[in-house]
Amino acid sequence: MKRVAVVGGGISGLTAAYRLRVLLGADAEILLFESGDTLGGKLRTVELAGRRYDVGAEAFLARRPEAKALVEEIGLGEALTHPTKARAKIHAGGSVTGLPPGTIMGVPASPDAVAGVLSDAGARAVAAEGTLPPVSLPEGDVPLGALLRERFGDELVDRLVDPLLGGVYAGGADGLGLRATMPGLANAVAAGAPTLTAAAASLMPASPSTAPVFGTLLGGLGGLVTRLTELARADVRLGMPVRSLTRHGEGWRLELGAAAPAHAPEDTPVDVDAVVLAVPAPAARRLLDQAAPEAAKAFGEIELASMAVVALALPPGTELPDSSGVLIGAGERRPDGKPFASKAFTFSARKWAHYADGPLLVRGSVGRFGEPGALHTGDDELVRVVREDLAELTGVTAEPIDTLVTRWGGGLPQYAVGHLDLIAGIERSVAEVPGLEIAGAALYGVGIPACIGTADAAAQRLAATGAGTR
Repeated sequence: MKRVAVVGGGISGLTAAYRLRVLLGADAEILLFESGDTLGGKLRTVELAGRRYDVGAEAFLARRPEAKALVEEIGLGEALTHPTKARAKIHAGGSVTGLPPGTIMGVPASPDAVAGVLSDAGARAVAAEGTLPPVSLPEGDVPLGALLRERFGDELVDRLVDPLLGGVYAGGADGLGLRATMPGLANAVAAGAPTLTAAAASLMPASPSTAPVFGTLLGGLGGLVTRLTELARADVRLGMPVRSLTRHGEGWRLELGAAAPAHAPEDTPVDVDAVVLAVPAPAARRLLDQAAPEAAKAFGEIELASMAVVALALPPGTELPDSSGVLIGAGERRPDGKPFASKAFTFSARKWAHYADGPLLVRGSVGRFGEPGALHTGDDELVRVVREDLAELTGVTAEPIDTLVTRWGGGLPQYAVGHLDLIAGIERSVAEVPGLEIAGAALYGVGIPACIGTADAAAQRLAATGAGTR
């Protein structure tokens, strides 16, 4: 294998390119194609009021090994940092309260764990789950929302589970699958837990862990993008979408450009021995249409959610709540009856010690699956409504000294019922095609560690099998 193309310059594509360099050595030619004008995908670090600030993913799950291990492997371990002890809050039932511990994505390990978030009737519904007939799950996936509403009632889902899921998928429980989003809970039921409360309790550590849950890099996660790019030593082609992917002899031919070739040198087809596709589901569907049609069809069934991050730099000395942020349920309303435009705020100046001095940095997140709401407005209006939400939730009305709106159109795949079956079918289809691999957020998780894991595995398979055999 002499020449490999990686299509997609997000964290998955960059990890694949880096791992291929490690495995294939200095003589291999690695070409990295990115349709946009920058690398990093959902990892984007910008300048806001003179500070380096993440306006895409801002952290990774530190209790999964992939991201932390990669950070240390590539020499960024000294830049690794973890959140302060500030806790998150949630706007539920018309008021702000502490985000309760003792849950698995809002599913309680005991009725007491969520009593402070629910009404008396909601708390009784949660307590009654222990008296219901044992949970029985089919072999396939089941709708998460329907199961939780049947067992716990609507209030737990609306006030707690949906806001937590919205922070990960920009979608609520009613559109997601249990096994695709909470596999640990499903496995605990399969192992004999009679109720969902008991299943959640079985997943809680015997003693509180002191290990940090999340991590990020001083100076922003753009440092991870820069370092992977340096080490991959790939031939990077920015602003160069791959239009089609076809078999060419024992390798592959990539046609470049968004439209018909313009007979410019950069539009000349590129021939390679192997390909890693690390692109969103719509692009994967288009590129696999000839090479792996069954996989293409399955990718076409994955729906996407859009969102935006509104970054605010507030004047030094502005009083922020003593919390890391606040989640907002979809059904929550302001006193005037209008829904909140925002689904969450991150008070970065409280959450991360390295942002404690200088301008106070805050992120507002907007956008839920199927409910674009304020995303249809312009940037100035989006800043205005997010500031209104911030004032209502915290009383903070200070005029920002800098703002930035970053839109992520179709940025988050939805792990609906049947998602794991779709991915299994995609992997079977791709496995039949020599020299082709896939990676990315559409597969087994939207977080940074999951993306790194799929990319690393794809590179390992290519290096182990070679371009012409499987």
